[in-house]
Amino acid sequence: MDVSARGFTFEVVVSGPPSTDGQPPVLFLHGFPQNHAMWDRVEAFLHGMGQTTIVMDQRGYSPGARPADVSAYAIGECVSDVIAVLDQLDVPKVHLVGHDWGAVVAWHVAAEHPDRVATLTALAVPHPTAFGEAIATDDDQQQRSAYFHLFRQEGKAESVLLRDNGEPMRAMFAGCPPERVETYVAPMLEPGALTAALNWYRAMGRSMACPEVRVPTTYVWGERDIAVGRAAARACAAHVVGPFQFETLDASHWMADEMPEQISEIILERIKGADAA
Repeated sequence: MDVSARGFTFEVVVSGPPSTDGQPPVLFLHGFPQNHAMWDRVEAFLHGMGQTTIVMDQRGYSPGARPADVSAYAIGECVSDVIAVLDQLDVPKVHLVGHDWGAVVAWHVAAEHPDRVATLTALAVPHPTAFGEAIATDDDQQQRSAYFHLFRQEGKAESVLLRDNGEPMRAMFAGCPPERVETYVAPMLEPGALTAALNWYRAMGRSMACPEVRVPTTYVWGERDIAVGRAAARACAAHVVGPFQFETLDASHWMADEMPEQISEIILERIKGADAA
């Protein structure tokens, strides 16, 4: 469905069985350069366990929410989008799940709007403060994040990534099941789509500081993740005040595609753990 919020139109899908016990739905937030389809197999598993799910294509990925100014992609704008979409859906609280940039948004939503978040499950990217500190101080993380420099260069990044009909983007998906890759690359080939997605990187400030998170939280890191190293992952716990679980998987950055059942089980464990507390 199309959801109008903050002057934009977001593509949103609400699916699964309706809640019979008052359980909040699960809201999924994707990262770069994916879209809501990254969650479809995780959703199917959760539907079988009785969970309602919500997925949205975020700012820049929904064609009707693609502003031109780089400043429009600051993290605060993306956080406000999530809250506005939930308001339009009349959803007071969710179990929040995010991956990559979607995890960054999810961390901020959980920290800044804890009344709207029952639980948080963050995949790949740890608490933004921990991640920012690792980028600033850890040689390994600096090497892993070196691609930021390219992505922030307007025009050059598009030229590189769109070369040969997007082959460099396809190469980014090492570890992702091959049959899934075109689901993400094809939309990025549409005019303006890749620039909007890259604007998330271009709008980054020097500081990635985020308040502490107090909601029940699970952070999941893939040991084969080429973008996020061990130092950043291990530092995450220091920025969560509420109940916290750190899960490691023998997975790449694209863990939701690679291990959808395991990710689903981790999400459900976090939900059940919060219910039992």
